[in-house]
Amino acid sequence: MSLNADPQELSKFGELAHRWWDADGEFRPLHEINPLRLDWIDGLARLPGKTVVDVGCGGGILAEAMARRGADVLGIDLSTRPLRVAQLHAMESGVANLRYREIAAEALATESPAAFDVVTCMEMLEHVPDPAAVVQACGELVKPGGWVFFSTLNRNPKAWLLAVIGAEHVLKLLPKGTHEYQRFIRPSELGRWCRQTGLATQGFKGMGYNPLTQRYSLSADTSVNYLLACQRPA
Repeated sequence: MSLNADPQELSKFGELAHRWWDADGEFRPLHEINPLRLDWIDGLARLPGKTVVDVGCGGGILAEAMARRGADVLGIDLSTRPLRVAQLHAMESGVANLRYREIAAEALATESPAAFDVVTCMEMLEHVPDPAAVVQACGELVKPGGWVFFSTLNRNPKAWLLAVIGAEHVLKLLPKGTHEYQRFIRPSELGRWCRQTGLATQGFKGMGYNPLTQRYSLSADTSVNYLLACQRPA
């Protein structure tokens, strides 16, 4: 199996690994949106007692939060340094129901098909060469009746203006070069990949940022950042 990963992307996030849990650093947006996406996931999937895999977990911000909600969580990623940071933070925080592995989603799907109640893949699809293959793997990892959650960036001029020019160059919310516009994914494309792997889409949510209040919020506007909830039919 060829590795569905971009070495430059792995290196980019690896070099910033030591900053992952700095809530005022480069990953501040992830810390600020985490309560929103956590509540949204928990509200639909009811996390306590569920088995969860967080695909592309990075330094573990979402994975650790889901474990604190009572889920049994496995975080997976292909970038070594962020995983080590995630493991260390979990140990220091005393979160027992959380573990990490350096393994691709496709490989884990072959090893453990239909093994998880919940699969999350957030802010990851726009960083891999073949996002459809990751969607396919996520669909294979979830149990019948289970939930799969994605988040990514829409591909249109507004998204380029706000997510690249605005967020990286003007407001400096993210390091320059965090995103490549050509890798952004339209909701129609993501929805089609989900249906092709047998997942039933249950709803989209948009995520917006107000530069005046410096707050993020969920809405019906999916024109820039958006989330998608799916279920594997029982």
